[in-house]
Amino acid sequence: MGSLLKSLDLPDDLKALDPDRLKQLAREIRHYIIKIVSDNGGHLAPNLGVVELTLALHSTFNSPRDKIIWDVGHQTYAHKLVTGRLDSFTSIRRYGGLSGFPKLTESQHDSFGTGHSSTSVSAALGLAKARDLLGERDRVVAVIGDGALTGGMAFEALNNAGHLKTDLLVVLNDNKMSINTNVGSLPAYLGRLRTDPKYSRIKAELESFFKQIPVLGKRMVDSAERLKRSLKYLLVPGMLFEELGFTYLGPVDGHNIIAMKDVFWRAARIKGPVLVHVLTEKGKGYAYAERAPVRFHGIGPFNMNDGRTLSSREAPTYTEVFSNTIVSLARQNKKIVAITAAMATGTGLDQFASLFPERFFDVGIAEQHGITFAAALATRGFQPVVAIYSTFLQRGYDQLIHDICLQNLPVVLAVDRAGIVGEDGETHQGQFDLSYLRLIPNLAVMAPMDEQELQNMLYTALEQPRGPVAIRYPRGQGEGVQLAEPASLPWERGQLLRQGQDLLIIAAGTTAGPALKAARRLAEAGVDTAVINPRFIKPLDEELIVNWARKCRAVLTVEENVLAGGFGSSVIELLHSRECTIPVRRLGLEDRFIEQGPRGKMLSRCRLDSAGIYRTALDMIKKLKKVKGGAAVERIWAR
Repeated sequence: MGSLLKSLDLPDDLKALDPDRLKQLAREIRHYIIKIVSDNGGHLAPNLGVVELTLALHSTFNSPRDKIIWDVGHQTYAHKLVTGRLDSFTSIRRYGGLSGFPKLTESQHDSFGTGHSSTSVSAALGLAKARDLLGERDRVVAVIGDGALTGGMAFEALNNAGHLKTDLLVVLNDNKMSINTNVGSLPAYLGRLRTDPKYSRIKAELESFFKQIPVLGKRMVDSAERLKRSLKYLLVPGMLFEELGFTYLGPVDGHNIIAMKDVFWRAARIKGPVLVHVLTEKGKGYAYAERAPVRFHGIGPFNMNDGRTLSSREAPTYTEVFSNTIVSLARQNKKIVAITAAMATGTGLDQFASLFPERFFDVGIAEQHGITFAAALATRGFQPVVAIYSTFLQRGYDQLIHDICLQNLPVVLAVDRAGIVGEDGETHQGQFDLSYLRLIPNLAVMAPMDEQELQNMLYTALEQPRGPVAIRYPRGQGEGVQLAEPASLPWERGQLLRQGQDLLIIAAGTTAGPALKAARRLAEAGVDTAVINPRFIKPLDEELIVNWARKCRAVLTVEENVLAGGFGSSVIELLHSRECTIPVRRLGLEDRFIEQGPRGKMLSRCRLDSAGIYRTALDMIKKLKKVKGGAAVERIWAR
C-alpha cells in the first residue's frame, strides 16, 4: 500500500477518506513526526496525542475558510503536515525553517500565532465576532488543552463567550483523564440528545404548551427546568461550562476519528458557544513517550529505536545548577519554599518537589496567581523562590510590580531561559527581561557570568533577604567551571576581570566570558582592554564602572537583551549622571523578534559571541580614529 501522506492533496482529500484510510493516514503521520523530531528535537508527546483530533477537525471543517486556533501551539505538527507543509517539515525548528508553533506569516491555515498558553479562546472569540461584524459564515474552532485551561485568561474568555453567545466551538483536549466506557457513554448519549434538532423542537413546543395552561403553566415550566438542571448536575460532567453559557458535549474518545467527526458535525449546527470534551493520550503510538510523556513533552534529538536522548554535553546546565543549589540551601533553611507555574521539570524544581513536597507549589499555568501567592507567603516570614522562564514572567508583570516590589517583599525570581533560547524561537526568546525588570523600584537584578556565580547569587539572595531579587540566567549548559560551595557575594558590587586603558567592555551575565576572550584578541591587535562583570544589573556598581570608564577612552556594553532600555542604557544613564563624557557603544539584541535556530548560531548572528564582540570593538575603534580633534581619542590604536 502506497503512502497516503505523500499522495493525497491535503487537507481537501480528507473528507473523502473512509475510516480505514483515515487510520492509515494517522499511523503515517505519527511515524513521520517521530522520525523528524528524533532528528530535530521538539514537542513530541503533545503532537502524538492529537493526530486523530487534527484529522477529525480538518475532515469536518474547511480550513483556511474555517479558522482553527491551537493552544498553546506546540501541538500543531500534524496540522502543519496536512496543510501543505509536508515537503518543508524536515526543517521544523531549524534556522530558516518551519516554526514549531502556528505562525500567521507561515501559512494561511495558521489563523493565529500561539506560543504562550491559555490564549486560544480569546483569539477565537475575537475572530468569531469579526466574522459576525463582517456578515460572514465561517466556523471558528479553539483547541485548548486541560493544562492551558488552568490559565485565568482562558476562563475570562469563556465567561465573555457565554455572554456574547456567538457561534464558537471550543475543543478541550484533555490528555490527563482516562476514558471510562460506562461513565462516558451516558454523557455521549445526552450530548447526542441535546444536539438533535427534534429534541430542541419538542422542548420548545412543550414549553409553549405548558405556558398556555392558566395559573399552573409557568410553575410547570419552572419545575421542569429545575428538574432538568438537577439531572444535569448529577449526570453531566460539563456543568461548569453549561453555567458559563456553553453547550457541553462529551467526553469523546480523542483517538476515534469517526466519533469526533460526528460530534464536531453536530456541534457545528448548534447556535451559540459549544465545548466538546475530547480525551487523548500524550505520546500515543510511541511506547517510550507513552511511558514518559513528561520527558518526551519537549525533547532534543533522540534515538527512535530506544528513546535515548542524543547528547554529548559535559557541563551541567544552568537549570541543573539552580536545581541542585536550591535543594542544598533548602536542606538547611526550612523557610525556603519553591513555586512554579506548571514547569517543575523545565525549571529544575522537580527535584525540590520530590524532597520537600510540603514546601513545593505548582500553581498551574497561572503566573499571575503564582507571583501574588509568593508575595503573600513572604509576608509570613517564608522565603519564596519563583522559578519561571523569562518569557512567561512577562505574564505576571503587574503582580510583580504591585504585589511584590511595591511592598518590598523578599521574593526571589529565578528567571530561567533568559536571552536566546534557540529552537523555540520568537515566542520563547527571553530578550526583554533586563529592560522590563530594571525599571521597577526596590527590585535588585543579578546576572551570573557562569554557573558558580549562579550558585553564589542564589545563596546571597536567600542568606540575608533585602527585598525582591531577580536572578536571570540562560538556557543550556554552563561554562564548565569547577563548582565549589555557594558563597556570599558583596552586595551591589561588580567584578573587574581584566585591566586596560584603551577600551572598557562591561559585559552582563554570560556575555562576560566571550568578552574576556575578545579582550585577549584585542590585545594582540594593540588594543588594551579592561573587562567588567557587573554582576548586578540593578543597582549598578557605580564607582567601579565610572572609575574605569574615566581610565579608558571608550566603553562597549554587551548584553543578551534588547538594546531598548536594557543594561547598556543603564550604563549610559549612569555615566551621564556622573558627567563622564566618553564614547559608548551598546551591543545587544536588535529591535526585532529573534527567529529560531541553535542557541550558539543565533548568538553568533547577533554578534554576542567572542568573535562578534571582537569585531564590534574593532569597528568602534576604527570610527573613533576618524574623529578629528576629538578629546576622547588621544592616540592612534594599532591594529
